[in-house]
Amino acid sequence: MRDRKEALLQHLDIGYSYQLAKRMEQFRTNEVLGYRTAGSKAEFETGEMLKREMENIGLSQVRKDAVTVDGWEFQKAVLAFVDEEGRTKEIQLGAYQTHFVTEGFQPFSLLYLGKGTEKDYQGKDVRGKLVLVDINQRDEWWINYPVYQAYLKGAKAVIAVQTGGYGEIDEEALNAQDIAGPEEAAAFSISRKDAKELKRLLQDVGELEVQLDACTKVERNRTTYNITGCIPGKHPERMVLLSAHYDSYFSGFQDDNTAVSMMFGIAKAWISSGIQPQNTIQICAMAAEEWGVADSNFDWSTGAYEQIMTAHPEWVGKVIADLNFELPALAHGTRARIRSCYEYTRYLEEFLEELPELTLAYPEETKVTAPIETWSDDFSMAIAGVPSMVNDFTGGSFMETHYHSQFDNDMYYDEQVYRLHHELFLLLTEALDETAIVPLCFAPVMQRAREQMQDEELYRLLLQAEKEAEELYEKVKKWNAEYAQLLAAGKKQEAEALFGQTRKIEKTLLTLFKMEQDAFVRIDWYGNVLYPHELLQKKQKLIQGALRNLSEGRLSSALRKLYQVDNNAYAFMFEEEVYRHFTEYVYQQPRERLKWGYGRLMQHEDLYELVKSLLKKQEEEAVGEQDYQEEMALLKSVLAKEEQWATQVLESMRQSVQKMRAALT
Repeated sequence: MRDRKEALLQHLDIGYSYQLAKRMEQFRTNEVLGYRTAGSKAEFETGEMLKREMENIGLSQVRKDAVTVDGWEFQKAVLAFVDEEGRTKEIQLGAYQTHFVTEGFQPFSLLYLGKGTEKDYQGKDVRGKLVLVDINQRDEWWINYPVYQAYLKGAKAVIAVQTGGYGEIDEEALNAQDIAGPEEAAAFSISRKDAKELKRLLQDVGELEVQLDACTKVERNRTTYNITGCIPGKHPERMVLLSAHYDSYFSGFQDDNTAVSMMFGIAKAWISSGIQPQNTIQICAMAAEEWGVADSNFDWSTGAYEQIMTAHPEWVGKVIADLNFELPALAHGTRARIRSCYEYTRYLEEFLEELPELTLAYPEETKVTAPIETWSDDFSMAIAGVPSMVNDFTGGSFMETHYHSQFDNDMYYDEQVYRLHHELFLLLTEALDETAIVPLCFAPVMQRAREQMQDEELYRLLLQAEKEAEELYEKVKKWNAEYAQLLAAGKKQEAEALFGQTRKIEKTLLTLFKMEQDAFVRIDWYGNVLYPHELLQKKQKLIQGALRNLSEGRLSSALRKLYQVDNNAYAFMFEEEVYRHFTEYVYQQPRERLKWGYGRLMQHEDLYELVKSLLKKQEEEAVGEQDYQEEMALLKSVLAKEEQWATQVLESMRQSVQKMRAALT
């Protein structure tokens, strides 16, 4: 149906999308820096504007879906001090999702404590004071560790300066990330330029008297709204979902104004063309993506999780695909990528092969990559049972330079890239709309599971399931091709008959998709998506390697391996209570506090005491040769426990694959 594709493309209006993205910047909680965060007035006002815009462009059934999140309102944070020339200077601070209200300027003493590790506090009294620390969240540890360490030492708040990793574009860049910690442990951010000046002053005096005027409030269990509208299809119960989030740090031009606006632009092209889709095209502007739940390791993507779990759980089984959008108006590397769940990769590769010539925005052709990651809303949708994908946005330099800073503005706007993404995902929406059966292929899932599978029986089962999945997908392709041909020939009655005959198989495929998410999708402590056996084998290999190193007397090599086990990578830089808090809050909180991370992390190995013992012996090495027999005995017991756990996990996977094979055939 090339005429339909051309008609849709002709009605794209990239200027409309750009202007809508700019209009979203007007709503802000902090008058100087911006911010429209979960449950804030600015987020609410943005949602109201988007609701009106949905109505203006002609979407149907426009509504606000109320969801419960933890709210954060950051109004201001201004630090005042006397500079080297004796003048009082005021600087703007950024903030993290914590609670700190001064009711005007209040005096504090400020100290600089390096990276804010446990050792940095030795001989220091920080009770009631502000602590300035360096942070590199990309290469070292997340902000929650030094912030909670400061809180336990009695500090009033941490002021963190990026020393690489994020906000690298400019010395004046502020940065914001999710806190993943308790709201009472307060934290702010400062630019490298302002931090340098404070550090110079602190070199001479050790402590500096400053004034802080701050208002950052966290309030649990607030109501916010996801804004939805649709283009009704001839089969209203079958849906293609487009999603993007409208909360932001700073002005959020790229992240995620342009994504919301592109979603509106695609919907507007459908409506302007006068073409009624076969299936309902559902639009959802999500709230609370950047953050939305206090003191949780999984504190982002809250609005999307609540949308599919509480507001519209009935979408599962009806939505054949969620096309989620993130930062689509700049180039992330040398090619556009669609990051997809494994089950959609085969169809997407075939879709790209049949594309007409689109706007030339990259030197290399568009590719498909998998799996989806935890960093955006499509992950919450997928684990609920909605097959999902996103324009890949994590490559390139932007994430290290402009991302989550006040430099996320239209300076990096690339109209050609933005136009390409409009075209690409408009045509993908149209192609999915022409299917009679959700075009999921489960062979890549089984193939990927086989790659590191050491259990021979399970390997054979996966191989058999892969072959059966290929056979089923060929049938699905045939039915979809026949359906598209009937539609193109105007044989509506025959097309409807075929559509009706395929309802049962589509239900089976979507049920199977959810089964795979439950059985196979796990994450490590850094949010990377892996299979259960991959996580177990990696952990066992690290422990075995550490044992071998200790037996050889190579303590440093053993420690490097142990640091990679679960969340032990940098926990030993901080006191035990910090380590305990950020371990236990994953396992000892109810499902509603853990959201999309619930049950996705596997068994945890607590190596704190063991590593502390080894570190003590490392310090004492100069005294004489050390004996590691006690630590090796402990590691052997850990390894035995892991091997027992692996047996259980592999048996569970075996049972799941057998059930999936039954569904496939």
